[in-house]
Amino acid sequence: MGNRLSKIATRTGDRGETGLGDGSRVAKDSARIQALGDIDELNSCLGVLLAEKMPAPLSKALLQVQHDLFDLGGETCIPGHRMIAETQVLRLDALLAAYNRKLTPLKEFILPGGTRAAALAHLSRTVCRRAERSLVALGRAEPVGEFARQYLNRLSDLLFVLGRTLNRAGKRGDVLWRHERTKRK
Repeated sequence: MGNRLSKIATRTGDRGETGLGDGSRVAKDSARIQALGDIDELNSCLGVLLAEKMPAPLSKALLQVQHDLFDLGGETCIPGHRMIAETQVLRLDALLAAYNRKLTPLKEFILPGGTRAAALAHLSRTVCRRAERSLVALGRAEPVGEFARQYLNRLSDLLFVLGRTLNRAGKRGDVLWRHERTKRK
C-alpha cells in the first residue's frame, strides 16, 4: 500500500463521479456509493464510541468490528467481490450471546441514552441500520454478499446490547420508555 494514498486531492471526482476498486467509475449518488458512505459513517461513529472509557474486552471487540467494516467497504467498492465471511457473522453472534447473557431481560422499550458511551452505541446502531438499508437497496439492483447483509443486521443487534452493557459499566440503568405517562393539557 506504500504510496497508494500519497495524493488525496485527485480532482477526478469534480464532475460527480468516483472510482470503484475495480477501476470503473460511477455517479457519486449511486446506490453503491450511498452504501459505502453509510458504512464509512458507521465506522466513524464507532471511532467516536471507542474514544469513550469502556471495559477493555468491549473496546477490543469494537476495534475488530472497525476492521470488519473496512472489509465490508472493500467488498462493496468492488462489484462481485466478497470479503465478509460467515466466520465474521458468527463472531458477532457469539459476542451478542455473551453480552446479552449478562443483562436482565427487558420488559419495556428503552430510550437511547444513559451514559455518553451508551448513547453513542445507540447512535452507532441507528447508523448501522441505515447502512444495512443501503446495502439491501444496492442488492435490489446488483448482487450483494449474503454475509455482508447478515453482518450489518447482527451488528445493529450487538450495538443495542452494548448500549445496555455500557450503561451497566457506567453504573447506570436502562432509560425506560414511559408509555403510560400522564398526558399534558
